[in-house]
Amino acid sequence: MSTAATLLKVACPACLTANRVDRERRGDGPKCGHCGAALLDGKPLELDEARFDAFVERSELPVVVDFWAPWCGPCRAMAPMFEQAARTLATETRFAKVDTDAQQTLAARYAIRAIPTLILFRNGAEAKRHSGAMDAGALARWIGKD
Repeated sequence: MSTAATLLKVACPACLTANRVDRERRGDGPKCGHCGAALLDGKPLELDEARFDAFVERSELPVVVDFWAPWCGPCRAMAPMFEQAARTLATETRFAKVDTDAQQTLAARYAIRAIPTLILFRNGAEAKRHSGAMDAGALARWIGKD
């Protein structure tokens, strides 16, 4: 039986419902209790303004958000490495992307001046940021340092 201390709050990428997942069983493919979607599927989630706060605030796992644009060469070059890091760290960190052209209000809210810009959120608050592309290994090291 899981106790409150061993449960971790994780937002569903499909319906944004907050789910409780046993910390020791994160690798067992947990599913949303509301809609049945995979909770930790290792895929970056595209976020818009309507879904951003709910996803970031409803997860006790760190959330890395890539602020990018489709026309940005370094953003496109980094995308496969961001996806690789999302797969590798699927049970430890959530990964999301925000298209700054389509979501200009979010880009302004977080004062995005260069892309790609990565912001790491912990407990719903910005913990740190990095501007510029990174490979998957550098990204994993950056997430791990505080």
